[in-house]
Amino acid sequence: MGHTIIEKIIGKNIGREVKPGDIVTVNVDRVMIHDIFIPFVADKFEEMGFTKLWDPDKVVLIYDHLVPTSAVEDVRHFKIGDAFADKYGLTHVHRRDGICHQLMTEAGYVKPGNIVFGTDSHTTTYGCVGAFSSGIGYTEMASILGTGTMWVKVPETIKVNITGKLPENVMAKDIILKLIGDLGADGATYKALEFAGDTIENMTVASRMSMSNMAIEAGAKCALFTPDEKTAEYCEITLTDKEKDLVGDEDAVYCRTINYKAEDFVPVMACPSNVDNVKPVSELKGTKIDQVFIGSCTNGRLEDLMEAAKILKGKKVAPFVKLIVTPASRKIYTQALENGTMDILAKAGAIITHPSCGLCCGRTGGILTDGEKVVATNNRNFLGRMGTSKVGIYLASPKTAAACAVAGEIVEA
Repeated sequence: MGHTIIEKIIGKNIGREVKPGDIVTVNVDRVMIHDIFIPFVADKFEEMGFTKLWDPDKVVLIYDHLVPTSAVEDVRHFKIGDAFADKYGLTHVHRRDGICHQLMTEAGYVKPGNIVFGTDSHTTTYGCVGAFSSGIGYTEMASILGTGTMWVKVPETIKVNITGKLPENVMAKDIILKLIGDLGADGATYKALEFAGDTIENMTVASRMSMSNMAIEAGAKCALFTPDEKTAEYCEITLTDKEKDLVGDEDAVYCRTINYKAEDFVPVMACPSNVDNVKPVSELKGTKIDQVFIGSCTNGRLEDLMEAAKILKGKKVAPFVKLIVTPASRKIYTQALENGTMDILAKAGAIITHPSCGLCCGRTGGILTDGEKVVATNNRNFLGRMGTSKVGIYLASPKTAAACAVAGEIVEA
């Protein structure tokens, strides 16, 4: 019997074949802790009696949610984080470089076939390069820091086949929103999503990142893409035979298979206030908006900013609408400056911010109030996510978001 990608990754990690439902202990290749959780991880680590990290080189500490601090109480997170890094010899600390999920692959911390855990639910992002990555809590993280191991239950897999060519105004964000709408917010709970088909093969790694990032919004344990030459170029590696083998076998057993034709996709939005409340943009046309946000770990990459710039070039943001743009990393910020993308966005009237989680998690500039509506490229639209509980958040692709910024209302790109 064949194996799914997740079964292969876990099986190779522990040295034996596995099947869905097996509970096994894996050896962890890398962990990520961000600034919000570091105080709790540090406390729990020492409460457990550990006196040293299992491998300081495999621990990455990233400050992104609270950068720069917007509340006095946030300062303690950096104080505790810096003290922990110094005490235990952390060699990978990013204090101002960008959003954790962008940096983990961009900086080369995650490779195909790795098993990675992070203190953030969107750790599923790293599946874009063929890694098993998932979010955990601070108690589990503290345990890994001391032991280098973690128990997991091997998940069942939902296979998603997508074939054909996408319409010009459709992006990967539209695909994952459509899938979440079809599955429901709990439709993939503790399951692996495995993506395949020529549409997926033709995608950039950045587009795959947008999809794996949002897998958790359907409850998925992880999302996986087969590593290919695009992956190798992005990760700056040569794929080994073991990494090339990270593809679902023809006789693998899937709990469900979903097939899509790329030509059938249309621009969509997740409407207030649930990510699975997905509707075609055509049904929402004319809805007045107050703000547009382009950025986050979902859609703050260079290709996202460039697609938005194509829409905005030679145009102006609508009066009384704020367009906030947040690159996912310092590297992306620099690249967008160098190729002229930032110039186009600035001339259109965008407010361009430093790389951080910022507005997506409601921590810094751009917070909205009762009755306001925002079109955003981030990954969640829960009540209170970007301001008060009476803010309407519409999740969309960068193309759609940019078009809405110009129109001052919801429109198709």
